[in-house]
Amino acid sequence: MIYCLSGKIIKKTLDSVVISCAGVGYSAQCPTNVAAALPGAGSEATLYTVLNVTENDISLYGFATEEQQNCFKLLTGVSGVGPKVGLAILSVMDPDKVYLAVSAGDHKAFKAASGVGPKLAQRIVLELKDKVAKGAAGAAVLEDLSGVSTAASSQSSGQAIAALVSLGYSQSEAALAISKIDPGLPVEEIIRLALRGMAGGR
Repeated sequence: MIYCLSGKIIKKTLDSVVISCAGVGYSAQCPTNVAAALPGAGSEATLYTVLNVTENDISLYGFATEEQQNCFKLLTGVSGVGPKVGLAILSVMDPDKVYLAVSAGDHKAFKAASGVGPKLAQRIVLELKDKVAKGAAGAAVLEDLSGVSTAASSQSSGQAIAALVSLGYSQSEAALAISKIDPGLPVEEIIRLALRGMAGGR
């Protein structure tokens, strides 16, 4: 397995990059946000990679971080999610948002990705829920999810999440916003602070 590539960028497109390592140019497909963040041709860069081998093709996929690399492996382990769909999801969601959406049962969040319909979105949440809960997402992310669960378990936070969802926010967006606020505050104050936080992030 090629774990990562470090070298000079020879060529870059909207969703791929060619990196020269020891005289060999490796072409890797990337999420669009990763390709956009990479420097231009002639610059040095490091990509964390996943090698996908099929009967008819050998493809390399590149990511900016190990978290993205692991999330891609997790996503493509779901039946019906191929590398193309995995890249599409990570083009619109960072790993933390993927894990939060799965934990909150927010399958609608995945429909923002090209190629993901309602049934596939539901399957992603269904198949990954146990894996995320068991720690496949990594300790740091699970710590965040634990914070979301703890906050949501209190009555005030639960009411605040319900209020935010009724205002049009997704369940995972609401849970993430609430997790950053003291659950001991009155419901109205939690909602006000959450709305302020989400307005700043949009």
